Amino acid sequence: MTDDARPEGEWRPYASTGDTPQDAAAALARLRARGWTLGVAESLTGGLLAAALISVPGASATVRGAIVAYATPLKHSLLGVDAELLAEHGAVHPEVARQMADGVRRAVAIDGRPAEVGIATTGIAGPDSPDGQPVGTVHIGVRTPDDSRVLTLRLDGDRESIRTESVGYALAALSSMV
Repeated sequence: MTDDARPEGEWRPYASTGDTPQDAAAALARLRARGWTLGVAESLTGGLLAAALISVPGASATVRGAIVAYATPLKHSLLGVDAELLAEHGAVHPEVARQMADGVRRAVAIDGRPAEVGIATTGIAGPDSPDGQPVGTVHIGVRTPDDSRVLTLRLDGDRESIRTESVGYALAALSSMV
């Protein structure tokens, strides 16, 4: 992760333990303690984050659902990400992650009640970059009833390691917000 200045609303969350099942269980325990439900929106991680969360016994009490909006147009049509933002900046942008996290809360609404928390991942795992941003650029958005933040990362490694490491950071970011 880079140490450069971060835009307003970005933060450094707890560090991942490197133990995805443990981190997922801890995040869900924190959500359960607050009585909050969760929606997950993924692009870069392609379902890995939802799978990590859902692998925890009892996850159904907290996790409402997940959307893998891998294609850019789906970020708009399913999650409500601003079409002009996507056209101007592409899918790998901090505000896209923030809007995905907010949009998934509504997308997993039950009886008109959105989830209290949304988390989203977007980025470039490689091996190439379709829009010129560096491979390893990752944005993780988290939206709670109290706050909305984006974690921006610059990760090294191959495609799978970037995706896997992104899940660890996402779980740490989720825990730090709830």
